[in-house]
Amino acid sequence: MTTRPEGTDHRERFRRPVSPNEWLYLAFERREGAPFVIQLVVEGRGTIEPGTLRRAVAEASRACPGARLALAGRTWVDSGRAPAVREVTDLGQGLLAPLEPRTGRSCEVVVAAGEPTTLVFRAHHAVMDGRGLLCWALDVFRALRGEELVGAASPLYDLALLDELTGTGAARRRRRQQANWPSPLGGMRRTGAPSPASPRAGAHWARRTLDGVHHDLVAKIAAAVTDASGAAARVMVPVDLRRHRPGLRASGNLTLPVFLEGGPGQGWSEWREKLLGALLADEELAAGEERHALRLPRGALHLLGSTAGAAFSALGRFPCTALVSHLGRIEPEAVHAPGFEADTVYSLPVQVPLVPVSFTTLEFGRHTQLVVSAGEGQDTADAEALLDAVCETLSPARDRRVGGGRARQSQAPATLTSMLRDQVGRTPDAVALTGPEGPVSYLGLDRRSDAVAAELRARGIGPGAVVGLLTDRTPAAIAGLWGVLKAGAAYLPLDPGHPPARIAALLADSGAAICLVSEAHEALPGDGIPVLALDGLPVEGAEPAGEIAAPDSVAYVIYTSGSTGVPKGVQVEHRALVAYARWAGERYGIDATSRFALFTSLAFDLTGTAIFLPLLAGGSIALVPGEVGHRTLTELLTRSGANALKLTPAHLDLLTSLGAEPDGFRSLVVGGEQLRGPAAARAQRLFGPGCRIFNEYGPTEATIGCVVHTFDPETDGDRAAVPIGLPVDGTEAVLLDGDGRPVGPGETGELHLTGAQLARGYLGRPELDHERFVRLADGARAYRTGDLATLAGHGALEFLGRTDDQLSIRGFRIEPGEVEAVLERHPQVTRAVAAARPGPAGEPLLCAWVTVTGGSRPEPEALRDQAARLLPSHLVPTAVRVVDTFPLTVNGKIDQAALPSPFEEDRPPREPTSPAADGDPLTTAVAAVWSRVLGAADRSIGPGDAFHQLGGDSLTLLLMLSEVAAELVHEEGQQAFQTAVHGLLRNVTVERVCAAVRTANAGHNPGATT
Repeated sequence: MTTRPEGTDHRERFRRPVSPNEWLYLAFERREGAPFVIQLVVEGRGTIEPGTLRRAVAEASRACPGARLALAGRTWVDSGRAPAVREVTDLGQGLLAPLEPRTGRSCEVVVAAGEPTTLVFRAHHAVMDGRGLLCWALDVFRALRGEELVGAASPLYDLALLDELTGTGAARRRRRQQANWPSPLGGMRRTGAPSPASPRAGAHWARRTLDGVHHDLVAKIAAAVTDASGAAARVMVPVDLRRHRPGLRASGNLTLPVFLEGGPGQGWSEWREKLLGALLADEELAAGEERHALRLPRGALHLLGSTAGAAFSALGRFPCTALVSHLGRIEPEAVHAPGFEADTVYSLPVQVPLVPVSFTTLEFGRHTQLVVSAGEGQDTADAEALLDAVCETLSPARDRRVGGGRARQSQAPATLTSMLRDQVGRTPDAVALTGPEGPVSYLGLDRRSDAVAAELRARGIGPGAVVGLLTDRTPAAIAGLWGVLKAGAAYLPLDPGHPPARIAALLADSGAAICLVSEAHEALPGDGIPVLALDGLPVEGAEPAGEIAAPDSVAYVIYTSGSTGVPKGVQVEHRALVAYARWAGERYGIDATSRFALFTSLAFDLTGTAIFLPLLAGGSIALVPGEVGHRTLTELLTRSGANALKLTPAHLDLLTSLGAEPDGFRSLVVGGEQLRGPAAARAQRLFGPGCRIFNEYGPTEATIGCVVHTFDPETDGDRAAVPIGLPVDGTEAVLLDGDGRPVGPGETGELHLTGAQLARGYLGRPELDHERFVRLADGARAYRTGDLATLAGHGALEFLGRTDDQLSIRGFRIEPGEVEAVLERHPQVTRAVAAARPGPAGEPLLCAWVTVTGGSRPEPEALRDQAARLLPSHLVPTAVRVVDTFPLTVNGKIDQAALPSPFEEDRPPREPTSPAADGDPLTTAVAAVWSRVLGAADRSIGPGDAFHQLGGDSLTLLLMLSEVAAELVHEEGQQAFQTAVHGLLRNVTVERVCAAVRTANAGHNPGATT
């Protein structure tokens, strides 16, 4: 940290005379109820131990001795005493307390505990200006964090610096121009202020917070104030003289004003030109020289300070209409400390008697803070009305929110477990689960989950713990999930199909205490964590679990792709899931007759719809275990008894191509990626007019879904993309531009979501919480989705893409950085780039390009295998291409648009062969199916061709296998074919598919296909 050298008497080194301006500031301090004090307010969450804060204040004040000044005759001297840290219960009184520079009490820190915790850095204006106060305050926070202090040790003040600057030739020219510069006390304007009959009672401030950074803020405020007054205006703008001495570290008064004049109707750009012109001409220096020459006696300054305000107010005329001061930008990181996180920082206007209205502004993070103060004798209501008018000009109210309304107040807080218990009490014998193992009643599920909860409690696992859940879609899995919740813990759903290294990494990152597994998967978690096989637990007999979870308990942790190469765990609380279940159950018409088919991975938050909605409404779940193939999906549509589905648009495309004839479906909830109008229209025709299709939008961080649109074939069927709709009850959406300001209808902005469904945050990743979970101007917590959207003319939100390079493929949000990081682990790969490319039907496919080093190039298949060993299937590139170099843009970045096709190798094309010419009709038939599914009619497909190298992905693979089975496999061989193809899914070639067909058809007469 910065400290003074040993043996140096800081008080002797830091002393300077009191300037005439500062005598005037000292005169103002005698005015009752309006201390002439600069005040910076920091509001946040958490606490700072008082002793720790006092030590930090003392350390920062040694580096900024201007915080320790005392008046000795006509000189400021460093008293050597640290400013006080004063704890108060009434913050309002703390803000009005005077400071006494004559006794060495020129600065202090006021602390008010509570919600929020508030720190106020206060300095008498005679010893500091706003920028000086900020230097000191930021050093206090640096000291709290144990960082090196910046300090402000120079004794320079305004008139001393002015003397240095005006010795230049430019300054002499300015002095010759002084005749054209108006006196600050001349040209007084009638302001239209209320008469002294309605004076304000003591000091008063009004504050507003605006979303975003508003460029040219001073000019925009000046224009808004002038328009609101309806008369010519004169605006005082303090200018920091430090701009003339870059690098100057001084906390004293180094601010002099410029005065801008204009009339109503002048746009802010005209005011901006006036301000820029004044700054380019250094007019604050010319004004300062005039004030320097004034040098009134001390007695006259005291008289001016005590009488001027009342005199000007009585006349209704003031030297200016308003004062507008902009303190600049403060980053949130600059005002955090261990145990304390700042939410808001703002500066209070000094109570200036010569000015009817004073504004202070500063930017904090993605917000702009505006505070107004009424001058002596002025009505505070008028000042607040003026502030409202300024805010409306900067950020019109009509642009701020797209809302679904507040959550219903009559719905008491609840947990998932309490809602399930209530449902068990209402319908104990109703069917909760169906599937290959037979039906399970609500009472049976309740007792089986009690047994899981009892076993976890016996092992000391309860609230605050994370429990892995590594199972297939079985009754044991559902009982395990509810058992974890009944124990008060959070479950971490894991996919048995993911690589063991991935499973172990997620368990370790989450700090899971134990992993619940199916017996078939006991070895997958590895040796680093205890496992508990669900199959061996009793199905009843345990003591019923009491209510342990609370609404703010974490219910589950689900991992999503991470931009830094590390997946991130999202913590979702009970209350967020309860909010989702309540609105979605009503919106989707879920009741005791509803049955959702569960066929997607438990590790995908989309699956929560099929798990929670039916069980909390008395309905049931049709479990679809095992690998999902064409036969499984066909049976799901025709024999499972399901009448509701939650699925991705890619799944929807696949179901419509199976040739099945579903009957009785009432609800299709589609989410995870953009839904195309024609695809939804095909599904509507297949499932019939009685089935409603809902387009549900919502990132994992906002709990499954919170924006929804009901598909209308008449209006949406031809749209390239179905609207995502409007926020549901309890959720609001805000669209903000690149500067964080609200955009209007029809304009594009980043979608921010607020409300009851927001996740707690990322597990163990506070830096990501700060980046993605932000505060809006009204204090509401919001999630920055990274998705671009617009409020279209038809009144619904439309999704328009991403603000970053995150991809959405098959319902999964994919950070390319995670894929690239894994590929770059290969010893020969020097750099990797992952991006999406359109597949045969226009759907996005995940692809990668790599540069390598070494003698021989690695085969693309070896690189895919590298990814498959470490990543789940949706993160494994469909194709990997080795390139010599990456194409670059003019600014040196990789030009993704210029990357070569990922599906073509840099090798001489093989001689096309005609499978039919080889005399093998089965190879010809399989190749024909591939050509049709992949849209590759223009190229020859031979026995050794690999499906993924031709642009296929997992869902087009299912479609291909479905069509092969329907056309080439005998009915009695369908199950055998599905079993056979599971062994070749990582390397699907024409010849291997043909072998599976022959195996399935063995012993039957398939006709011409053998």
